Amino acid sequence: MIRAALFLFFGILTHSLHAAGRQNILFILSDDQSYKTVSCYPEALPGVHTPAIDALAKTGVRFSYAYMGAWCMPARATLLSGRHPHGIESLRMEGKYPASEYDPEKCPFFPAVLRASGYHTAHIGKWHTGTDSGFGRDWDYQIVWNRPKHPDNAGAYYGDQILAFNGVERVVKGYSTDNYTDWACDYIAGKNRPANKPWYLWLCYGAIHGPTTPADRHLGRHEKDPVTVPKDILGPRPGKPDYLNETQSWKKDAQGQIVAMKSGESFGDVSNKKSLGYTEYIHQVNDCVAALDEGVARVMEALKESRQLENTLVIFTADQGFAMGEHGFRTKLAPYDANYRSPLIISQPGTLPEGKVCQRPVNATDIVATMSAVSKVTIPWRTHGRDLTPLLKNPDRGDWLFPCFFEATGDHYGSDVTRVMKNDPQEATHHHVPWYAALHDGHYKYIRYLQPGVPEELYDLKSDPEELTNLAPDKKHRSTLDRLRTSTVEEMERTEAHYMGDLPKLPTD
Repeated sequence: MIRAALFLFFGILTHSLHAAGRQNILFILSDDQSYKTVSCYPEALPGVHTPAIDALAKTGVRFSYAYMGAWCMPARATLLSGRHPHGIESLRMEGKYPASEYDPEKCPFFPAVLRASGYHTAHIGKWHTGTDSGFGRDWDYQIVWNRPKHPDNAGAYYGDQILAFNGVERVVKGYSTDNYTDWACDYIAGKNRPANKPWYLWLCYGAIHGPTTPADRHLGRHEKDPVTVPKDILGPRPGKPDYLNETQSWKKDAQGQIVAMKSGESFGDVSNKKSLGYTEYIHQVNDCVAALDEGVARVMEALKESRQLENTLVIFTADQGFAMGEHGFRTKLAPYDANYRSPLIISQPGTLPEGKVCQRPVNATDIVATMSAVSKVTIPWRTHGRDLTPLLKNPDRGDWLFPCFFEATGDHYGSDVTRVMKNDPQEATHHHVPWYAALHDGHYKYIRYLQPGVPEELYDLKSDPEELTNLAPDKKHRSTLDRLRTSTVEEMERTEAHYMGDLPKLPTD
């Protein structure tokens, strides 16, 4: 009864805010989630079932190609600042992993601008961007699992988390995906926020990051699903860089079954770090997605019940993708779509087209530029993204020809990237993956590595979506290669990538 009354009360006030043009923003971020685990994507794995996320796509625009980040920390830093990692100053890894620091004067975040402009800002869930989580500066309301501040609790993705409630810490039991959803629904209903302000909620789930742990109620849900093994899970991989031999995460056991080797996730999985069969791993991942999908259903119902659905821009994405056997990986980090590419759906019934698909590639900086445009809040520093509202209004428009740039610079940011490139270029690597700059023009993907000696790559994503054939050495594709080489450097220049003066030389013909 109390919650229903709150829904009605805040819904009436929301209509006045809508009339004033101040829209709410609900930004849902999952963790390490491949687009192949979302059933509305045509590439979805057999048996994947995400009805709530699919319903979100039916009321909005689904983006086929979205590139948020190479791994958790840089993706979040970009989504908070609107700048690529090379343009984020002072952020650094410091102390016991995943401890990290930054100077908020040199590294300001967009929620603080929203807050100063009349928005009530809230953050619920995972934080992976410095020990300072920004309560009182970036956030009016915050329930945060601060991994950098508590490294010994950093593996507690699904329970027994040290959480800070507006700065006051305590250990919380229960399944984290459900907990975050409960608190988000309360906030949407009107609890812990004023009635007379538009709001911005960043809901950061830890699912489906390792140790990928399904809720008890979902264990075994997908155990009968068929599983398709990626073509190049074991290799060979002709034409691809040699570093893939170092990142190989799967092997055949004595019985000839494909099992997991040591992965890039230091916390293992529900197999207790024993060799996990590929089929069991895929089933486990999809079991874990179920609670996330239920969470999306519940927050969307909260919007509907509180009469805020049409006045709230909803963004659903993941911090990055996560390769599940493709190219031998069981992690993110690499420039391939399986590793890097995120699901992305943007919805606002009554305002945006419904059930549309946009084929133009976009990145994390574009999300920030779009939120700035929708909120009518100007960011007072230079950002790198492009406002996507023209694509949201017309996802099929043919005049949107901007290329999509994305990069990986490991755990280095800002001027530190340039320093490494200038003084220690062989150190431009992260967990065996060389740093890189990549460009997707809507048809082809070009990859230029920032560590000397690593050959460039070119893929036709229309005819080769799994990126199995590197076209860069093929002289028939030389004109495309030259064009994308030039476009990549132009995007570096546009986004102030000072390391462009220290790029390794390209191979000569």
